[in-house]
Amino acid sequence: MKPLQGTDLKRFLRDYRRAHKPTKAIAALLQSVEYPVNVGSIFRMADGANMAELMLAGITPRPPNPTIDKVGRLKSLRLPWRYMEDTVQAAVTMRQAGYQMVAVELTDTAVPYHQFSYADKVCLVVGHEDHGVTKAVLGECEAAVFLPMYGKGQSLNVHVALSIVVYHILHGGVSR
Repeated sequence: MKPLQGTDLKRFLRDYRRAHKPTKAIAALLQSVEYPVNVGSIFRMADGANMAELMLAGITPRPPNPTIDKVGRLKSLRLPWRYMEDTVQAAVTMRQAGYQMVAVELTDTAVPYHQFSYADKVCLVVGHEDHGVTKAVLGECEAAVFLPMYGKGQSLNVHVALSIVVYHILHGGVSR
């Protein structure tokens, strides 16, 4: 076994993409995700997952930003994204674009992410690192999913949680 590099790596990834085309359009709404490192990480993951788009809203920092650009490896130049100051209006806009709105948030009705039935066009909503998704934005969501925590911590970092759910949806998540 040896690591792939250069042309071999490009061919491997190209062949995998051709054989395993995603069947779902996944977007994300970043509702006041405050830290540029998280935003950059989300851009990089979103590019890797070939997400449909990112909606940045509220106090979420946006490109160009040195930290977002470095951590995200300038994926903001490749991935479709937009910004809206009003977080509720951002959620409404995504819903009106035909996305099933699903918060990645601990709520009284949240279900484990791996047991939820995702639509073919889904927008995952993540919130502020300390405060989560606001009640107003949750009001625009159809459902909420959560990641079970088995240790002492109550949650994962926002970019990690979003990544887990995105890749679950891409690779065999329950479908409608």
